[in-house]
Amino acid sequence: MKVPLAYGEGYLTVELPDDRTTVIQPRHQPGLPDERRAVWEALERPIEAPPLREWIRPGMKICILFTDITRATPNHRLIPWLLEYLSFVPPENVTLLNQTGTHRPNTRAELERMLTPAVVARYRVVNHECEKEEDLVYLGDLPNGTPVWLNRHAVEADLRIVTGFIEPHFFAGFSGGPKGIMPGVAGLRTIMGNHGARNIGHPNATFGVLDGNPIWEEIREVALRVGPSFLLNVTLNEQRQITGVFAGDLFRAHRVGCEFVRASAMHRCEAPFDIVVTTNSGYPLDLNLYQGVKGMSAGARIIKPGGTLILAAECREGVPPGSPLDRLLRSVRGPEEVLRLLASPGFEQPEQWQAQIQALVQQRARVLLYSSLPDDVVRAAHLEPCRDISATVRSLLAELPADARVAALPQGPLSIPYLAGSN
Repeated sequence: MKVPLAYGEGYLTVELPDDRTTVIQPRHQPGLPDERRAVWEALERPIEAPPLREWIRPGMKICILFTDITRATPNHRLIPWLLEYLSFVPPENVTLLNQTGTHRPNTRAELERMLTPAVVARYRVVNHECEKEEDLVYLGDLPNGTPVWLNRHAVEADLRIVTGFIEPHFFAGFSGGPKGIMPGVAGLRTIMGNHGARNIGHPNATFGVLDGNPIWEEIREVALRVGPSFLLNVTLNEQRQITGVFAGDLFRAHRVGCEFVRASAMHRCEAPFDIVVTTNSGYPLDLNLYQGVKGMSAGARIIKPGGTLILAAECREGVPPGSPLDRLLRSVRGPEEVLRLLASPGFEQPEQWQAQIQALVQQRARVLLYSSLPDDVVRAAHLEPCRDISATVRSLLAELPADARVAALPQGPLSIPYLAGSN
């Protein structure tokens, strides 16, 4: 069978054996017939909250938090519609804050592409920079001692409007909601505390789990410290059409959206597979290898111990080169050394969480990468280059028993498989 894998801004078609392959896709949700109207209706009739216009008083400072270039949120539609709804608010009272987390700032050209040139020209648009101390405000410590530092534009606003989209998340349960605040606009020390090795290694820090997930519970605690925040999140299908709009209370509206996503994204599998071919959902989610770890993590949930996982992720921005993840991976000899290093008392480094999750996947399976990266870069990341997925699968199956099975996740972590008896 021919299977189109989401890859870059298009598809990579691979040939997999019909009789041995299970294709796991998100259950299709139709796009809304009138997206703009659905957004406005959600703002007027939000979930467990007054209409957005009733939150706003004359002279209020409003901070709109939007997702960065690595996310698939249709900001170019969502943000102009939101600003149109808020047209009674003077532009000088509105700041748009980019939820970069620990990612790089986005360029003006990227912001114009994400938000439209008209929005960037009319409104103040700011990149969050997690290490820029003068832009951070301290809000005390969490019970475990982690200091809470958040971007002052968000903290000092009278109202925060947190936008984004909801999908399963590989260690926070689901994206969206209060993740727009933490890690979206949090300081590095706060993110490091939340994404530390102990939390990442917790069995509940996984796709689809919120309650009892220590990462999620800390995210919630941080978001509660900044005061009133209104949620505007959407869900998307594989064509990036909006399938649902969830507005209102930051936590309750988000929970409703998470359950909507769960119904389409989570897929039960009765037995593990010998080979799993997965993606990182294509552009912009497969911009770099840092993001690609999500696709690995999704596929690893259903792979046999000792099996082979093949990730197709374009990685047009590299690991990225020179990033903390790139430096960490190049400093060790392999996945086992990554885990030993993270277990060392006092060791702490930005982006270690991606290296940890990659290493945990590699404890279960051999991992190959089909990408635009040079082979030496792939090997420096302790992965094996793959130049032909179809041929590689044929070669692997030739060495396995006749009942060996293949799973394909064409949309990567937009569809989350799980084994019977697990989450």
